[in-house]
Amino acid sequence: MEKIISELITTRLRDMIKQIRAAKTMAEERAVIAKESAFIRTSFKSENSGTRYINVQKLLYIYMLGYPAHFGQMECLKLVASPRFMDKRLGYLGIMLLLDENQELLTLVTNSLKNDMNNSNIQIVGLALCTLGNISSSEMARDLSGEVEKLIASGNSFVRKKAALCAIRLIHKVPDLLENYQTKAIQLLHEKHHGVLLTGVTLLTEMCKIDSNVAEDLRKTSVPVLVRHLKNLTTPGYSPEHDVSGITDPFLQVKILRLLRVLGNGSTFASDAMNDILAQVATNTDASKNVGNAILYETVLTIMDIESENSLRVLAINILGRFLSNKDNNIRYVALTTLTKTSQTEVNADASSLQRHRATILDCLRDPDVSIRHRALDLSFFLINSQNIRILTRELLSFLEVAEADIKSSVASRIVDFAGRFRPNKRWEIDTTIRVMRAAGANVDSSTINHCIKLITTSARDLQLYAVRKLFNLIRLEGDLALAQEGLVVVTVWCIGEFGDLLVSGGDGGKVSGLGEDEDPIGQSDYMTAPTERQVADLLDMILKGPFATLVVKEYIVTGVVKLTGRFSDASVLE
Repeated sequence: MEKIISELITTRLRDMIKQIRAAKTMAEERAVIAKESAFIRTSFKSENSGTRYINVQKLLYIYMLGYPAHFGQMECLKLVASPRFMDKRLGYLGIMLLLDENQELLTLVTNSLKNDMNNSNIQIVGLALCTLGNISSSEMARDLSGEVEKLIASGNSFVRKKAALCAIRLIHKVPDLLENYQTKAIQLLHEKHHGVLLTGVTLLTEMCKIDSNVAEDLRKTSVPVLVRHLKNLTTPGYSPEHDVSGITDPFLQVKILRLLRVLGNGSTFASDAMNDILAQVATNTDASKNVGNAILYETVLTIMDIESENSLRVLAINILGRFLSNKDNNIRYVALTTLTKTSQTEVNADASSLQRHRATILDCLRDPDVSIRHRALDLSFFLINSQNIRILTRELLSFLEVAEADIKSSVASRIVDFAGRFRPNKRWEIDTTIRVMRAAGANVDSSTINHCIKLITTSARDLQLYAVRKLFNLIRLEGDLALAQEGLVVVTVWCIGEFGDLLVSGGDGGKVSGLGEDEDPIGQSDYMTAPTERQVADLLDMILKGPFATLVVKEYIVTGVVKLTGRFSDASVLE
């Protein structure tokens, strides 16, 4: 009879799913759901225990589609009270989906949970622990904490594992309960069962995050135990049943590494105890598979967060450098992110090691993936120092020319900022700022324009002559290409108005400093050609009447012309 009923239940649920999937429009789907919901409500009111299981099944499916199902909460509680395992399983699933810790109805579940935790069937005990671990409120945590404590010491590994996971929720809800679990959690570190050991490590990690005193106690007693476990896991053939792509239980290795990272942070004593095993993991783990890369990544994070030796930090950065050559964009992305974080430290060994991978990082600026390019861009700025400013600026300017319009402004301002910090000389900074204007003048913000104007204004007179002639001839020689860059036009017009007398005076403006690979493509004679007053007036007139003359440009031209009336002497031009 039970078999026939089960088949009818499955068919009934299957029929409802077929009807929903057969709906061609949202209106048809809503009509099917409304009809089924009305039927389920009616059935609930009739207190028909024979169809309760079926109706809750359908209701949970309806809930997963995004429709309201709150009217089935009490029915889930009734299923939990049933002695049948199938009813309890569905009832607890419904409670986890339909209830949360803020609902008063949840208090009615407490007694059922307590009874099921003392059930002789370990599967039912597991259901109760799983439910408590997902929806426990502070009150439930206090009421049922004693039961969970007893279960952590259970003789069954399945129950111990579930109880440890449940305890994580309880200590987050009521941190005062933490001391009740600390001793039992430490005992779990001596487990041979990998599942229990993994949950024990996870529980201790969360305890350390909540209370720093726990971490201090573990540093004295548990670091050698964790190191021994990690050493065993890295031994080939240690536990074949937990092998994943040739690596023993990578999930447990990752959890242990995360706990070691917490314990080693700020503690030289604990870090010294784990340096050797971290070096062993970093050296011996196979990086040809994704599983190995996951462990190597966690190892690198651990090395960077603890008080590790310089040689170990260099090894970690070299691993990230290898990640940058990986074909998987996800691995390259996390490598760039981690290297960016590493570059912000003040450890000299990190900075020098990072510079060795400069070429690979710069190659990422040309990657087809936009997220890789953006991460490489952030990292490239952290690589800049007084020795490599010329090389990196040239690469960043090349990136700026092809960058997306929405990031050009921020990239331009950062290039100008770093050029000012690490400039080899002021003329080089002026050249760099002008090249930024040429590449992204239409996208730069007012602060970058103002910086450029201030830079030229505060320079020596020979540099002012150099800058104004260079700007003037850029507009003259490049035409529409330069005129389209509003920022460049604004700076040029302002400089013409401010230094018009220098612009048309004799002299070559001084020899252009040899910039080697950074030298501008326009020749020295072209840069320094001194125009006549008529040529200057004609250029301003051409800009004013051209298609690129925005309101801001026109305002600058009018102001510049007013200034030139006091600086030019040619009567025909002044007229």
